[in-house]
Amino acid sequence: MEKDTIAAISTPIGEGAIAIVRLSGEEAITISNKLFEGKDLKQVDSHTIHYGKMIDPKTDEMMEEVMVSVMRAPKTFTKEDVVEINCHGGLASVNRLLEHVLLYGARLAEPGEFTKRAFLNGRIDLSQAEAVMDLIRAKTDKAMNIALKQLDGKLSKLVHQLRQKLIETVAHVEVNIDYPEYDDVEEMSHQMLRDRTQEVYQEVEKLLSMAKQGKILREGIATAIIGRPNVGKSSLLNAFVQETKAIVTDIPGTTRDVIEEYVNVRGIPLRLVDTAGIRETEDIVERIGVERSRQALKESDLILLVLNYGEELTEEDRNLFKAVEGLEYIVIVNKTDLDAKLDVEEVKQLAANQKVITTALIEDKGMNALEEAIADTFFEGELDTGDLSYVSNVRHIQLLQQTLTALSDAVEAMDAEMPIDLVQIDVTRAWELLGEIVGDTLQDSLIDQLFSQFCLGK
Repeated sequence: MEKDTIAAISTPIGEGAIAIVRLSGEEAITISNKLFEGKDLKQVDSHTIHYGKMIDPKTDEMMEEVMVSVMRAPKTFTKEDVVEINCHGGLASVNRLLEHVLLYGARLAEPGEFTKRAFLNGRIDLSQAEAVMDLIRAKTDKAMNIALKQLDGKLSKLVHQLRQKLIETVAHVEVNIDYPEYDDVEEMSHQMLRDRTQEVYQEVEKLLSMAKQGKILREGIATAIIGRPNVGKSSLLNAFVQETKAIVTDIPGTTRDVIEEYVNVRGIPLRLVDTAGIRETEDIVERIGVERSRQALKESDLILLVLNYGEELTEEDRNLFKAVEGLEYIVIVNKTDLDAKLDVEEVKQLAANQKVITTALIEDKGMNALEEAIADTFFEGELDTGDLSYVSNVRHIQLLQQTLTALSDAVEAMDAEMPIDLVQIDVTRAWELLGEIVGDTLQDSLIDQLFSQFCLGK
């Protein structure tokens, strides 16, 4: 573990009320004290904050008026001495402070290095470290609650319990084999190994059953709004966002490009993409927008296909139904405030078993039904973020799937009456895979790669 002191700006770059320069390491207090005019930071109590000025030692010029927080190891996030210098928000101010902190002995932190030190110093395990980024990126209250539970160690505790079951069983079986006292000891060992393996298998299977919902809450549902020009796609986007993001006119082809926006639908983050109307066109700019719309269609988890109640179904509409065959979609019959010209029964036939929702967006009608349909499509009812452990991280999901395979191989080996020492290889493999989730059996290179995805200063 490196013993040097790291520093970085821990607040977003730009204008704001305050900005924070954070230091962590053995020299964090000493370096800050060289620049600070006020109380002697070496003598103050831990977890206290102090008013003063930051002075350039070379010129005695005042750089900033600050509040400095001093937190001594080990009761800090990194389990090292930590200093946070609170200054006025602004690029020039905070950058000058950082430059001087680096000049007097600190090193610029790498992305995620503060959290990495917390992990390497035993403050948190790897799944908790990854929850830090999930918490920062959470776009709904439910996603935030799940990240908080993982940060609190809920997933870690469960993984450690499963690993303990496996390793205790392996150890017990090995003792029975090495020191047999009864003739039926091998049969007993097989039965114990089978029972414990199946117990862990069921727990992992339960975690994976919630993985789809967890991944959705973490990453959101990529949702494309498609339809012919002027059926109300942009109005639908604005209704979700509840403000005017897209231009709404009666002129076909107004939306020339793909517009993206995150919205919260009953605790589910939707990454909405309002596409240019998909149609044949001679307009070069609009044609580029149409091609981007087709690409957005391929990359979507959910498609909202919008039709116009005040117009008869066209060949273009029917082609859209063909384009979304095999995909998850909801049909929205919009503009029900107009005189009926659309054959709704034909629409239901084309939609097969997919949901059909009617709306009059200009009168703010139908949005509740649409939001309910979206929630039911992905969660089949009310979402519970209370006692359930949602696995949302793709790396965790892959490791759990591999664990399930290893445990399944162990059971198959037992059914085939393979020697117990060969069965133990698969069980031990499952134990190692679970260890990678919390970082107990992870290679250093992969740890570096994971933390490099964090933001600077975290």
